[in-house]
Amino acid sequence: MSTDKQPPGRTLRVALLGCGVVGTEVARLLTRDAHEFEKRIGASVELAGIAVRRLGRERDIDVPAELFTTDARALVSRGDIDIVIEVIGGIEPARDLILTALDHGASVVTANKALLAEDGATLYEAATKAERDIYFEAAVAGAIPIVRPLRDSLSGDRVQRVLGIVNGTTNFILDAMTTHGQGFGEALDEAQRLGFAEADPTADVEGFDAAAKAAILASLAFHTRVTLGDVYREGISDVTASDVRSAKDMGCVVKLLAICDYHHTPDGPAVSARVHPAMIPLSHPLASVRGAYNAVFVESESAGQVMFYGPGAGGAPTASAVLGDVVGVARNRLGNVFGPAESTHAQLEILPMGRCRTRYHIAIDVDDRPGVLAVIALAFAEFDVSIKTLRQEGHGSDAQLVIVTHEAEDSALSATVDKLRELDMVRAISSVMRVEGES
Repeated sequence: MSTDKQPPGRTLRVALLGCGVVGTEVARLLTRDAHEFEKRIGASVELAGIAVRRLGRERDIDVPAELFTTDARALVSRGDIDIVIEVIGGIEPARDLILTALDHGASVVTANKALLAEDGATLYEAATKAERDIYFEAAVAGAIPIVRPLRDSLSGDRVQRVLGIVNGTTNFILDAMTTHGQGFGEALDEAQRLGFAEADPTADVEGFDAAAKAAILASLAFHTRVTLGDVYREGISDVTASDVRSAKDMGCVVKLLAICDYHHTPDGPAVSARVHPAMIPLSHPLASVRGAYNAVFVESESAGQVMFYGPGAGGAPTASAVLGDVVGVARNRLGNVFGPAESTHAQLEILPMGRCRTRYHIAIDVDDRPGVLAVIALAFAEFDVSIKTLRQEGHGSDAQLVIVTHEAEDSALSATVDKLRELDMVRAISSVMRVEGES
């Protein structure tokens, strides 16, 4: 591929795939601030085409009607497009369009977390072969800059853990349950009414969205290819008002966390990625993240602890991240260079959830009679799980034991819970939730 210097005064042509909430904001800012972008990049940027599903729809942007097309493939195949912005989401046709764009000489900016988590390797390989960029800051946490810090700023350090609230919908719901005492269903209804949750909230509340982001974060942090299938996932639909009250009693709050860890095992270093609700102490910086905001907390060997916080979704915040990538890619085009490729040199083992170490909060409805505590303690001892705290609430038929364990492998903790369910004096396990951080 030619790397000849581009002539002075060159105009960079941009194709936009998708004109929904994010795409509309990207188009609006790209045209409104064209002069400002020219000063930042060193060349003018021209919106050369916008691929949409349907023509004639009312859109809140002032662009010529002739820019709109329903033939996305023809747009990215033109050969005179410098940068393709993909904000249509999903696997196909997004994957085919991105690969076609790269094959025809365009660099790509995408916000497609699902595609990157499922088949990022194919995109990275195509970009490397074409000597073009693929940037994706907007894929993880909206306006929050986290991809570049992990890929560039911390590339000389060893990241030990990435702990994040990366889904605004679930954070809004859990915050409403904590602040207003709402149940899950009531909080979800409010989130939908206010526009923080989709009509079908499955991808958010069941953790699929956060799991895709966890895969991307773990891949960047640990220089190891981590896919969506490698991420353990639990959503928040089973979180109850009782769980939230129990967390409060412990000085904690419940958050849906994306947790990416670097492990030292007897067989050598390994990594893990998981998404699930967990109790975290009020003293932890993530505990104060309210509403639909996101935050990512990074622990590294030399830099220590750093946190990135801000709006994790929405048209304007996501467009901000997209256009930041456009500026970076455009500068690379003018300089005849391309940015960092996929970094998978570490190729570390990816641990299953059962080998991850965590703690459990367990609420057990029990018969209030002599000997119960001894039998319960034996069940924990059988799997070498140590009890950190134990308290009894209520008496008689209302008796409940609330136990918080010391850290242990998740498989041992899970086996302990299964054993408890088999005991005659246990009427029910009313709550099981992991605990992260010191509390």
